[in-house]
Amino acid sequence: MYVTQEEISTHLYNEQAMAIADGDLSKLLKAVNVAIAEVRGYLTGRYDIDTELTKTGDARNDLIVLWVKDIAVWHFVNICNVNTSLELRAKRRDDAVSQLKSIQKGNFDIDLPPRTDETGNAVNTTPFSIGSNRRRESHI
Repeated sequence: MYVTQEEISTHLYNEQAMAIADGDLSKLLKAVNVAIAEVRGYLTGRYDIDTELTKTGDARNDLIVLWVKDIAVWHFVNICNVNTSLELRAKRRDDAVSQLKSIQKGNFDIDLPPRTDETGNAVNTTPFSIGSNRRRESHI
């Protein structure tokens, strides 16, 4: 698993997790899986995120690990508010999603391999945008 339940302890005390989950930490595991799916959704278009999500330990991208934890804790603490700041958790989740959207737009880059097609060639992931000059007015 990309992020383990034990690693969530950097974001949420074990006692809090046990109280929120009412002793059933499979709920925390579900929140981690949802967070991974959310991160995958944001990054699939530009990066080979599935390769990244198979890594473990120090081979993982630290930013992706942090964002998965932030998003997982947000989904998890929504079960119950026991001794944790929902405002802080909401801000951390929003920050993670904001960064992922910035990556998705091409405004921020992280150290992940690009997506490739079946022949091994990099898929063009350059964001496409259309614009025009501002409207001009003539005064007579």
